[in-house]
Amino acid sequence: MQEARPLTPAGRRIVAAAEELFYDRGITAVGVDLIAEHSGVTKRTLYNQFGSKDHLVAAYLTGRDQRWRSVVRAAVDAGDTPVEAVTAPFEALRTWRETNTRGCAFINALAELPDPAHPAHLIAANQKLWLLNLFKELAVAAGCAHPATLATQLLVLHEGALATQPLPLDTLAESTALARALVRAGTSPRR
Repeated sequence: MQEARPLTPAGRRIVAAAEELFYDRGITAVGVDLIAEHSGVTKRTLYNQFGSKDHLVAAYLTGRDQRWRSVVRAAVDAGDTPVEAVTAPFEALRTWRETNTRGCAFINALAELPDPAHPAHLIAANQKLWLLNLFKELAVAAGCAHPATLATQLLVLHEGALATQPLPLDTLAESTALARALVRAGTSPRR
């Protein structure tokens, strides 16, 4: 991806238009013509900024990833105890889903871009691995037994809540309650 140089105002408009279109309509359903039109630039400008649609998709996911990590970190920092911090990503999801109603952009991207060599696939996969590692780090800091196993369980719960988000269900409340129960069980004093 051509991110060595800062984006121009036109580049920022392109990414903003791409984000809206890719998230709302799907990555493979949106072409560069539509993105150029929505961002008020020519296709030539789009290609000058990003080189290819693949690199633009990667830029879109990179921006979402940075914002998501920021929301999660703020939720972790807001936790009163290390135990509360472990389930902070569930609280972050509660806030995030208010403006992201079509589910997880990373899950959507992984489904649309199955080639692991695609630059955007790698970004989406790394986002999931980052969350898994964060759950593990937080579980270790909270003194949880078997932090790697707990981290996997929490990731599966979190991803399940994300995947069911577009349905007329509120799985986040149940997923959060179950996550808290798992963390409490993992931090129970040994007898």
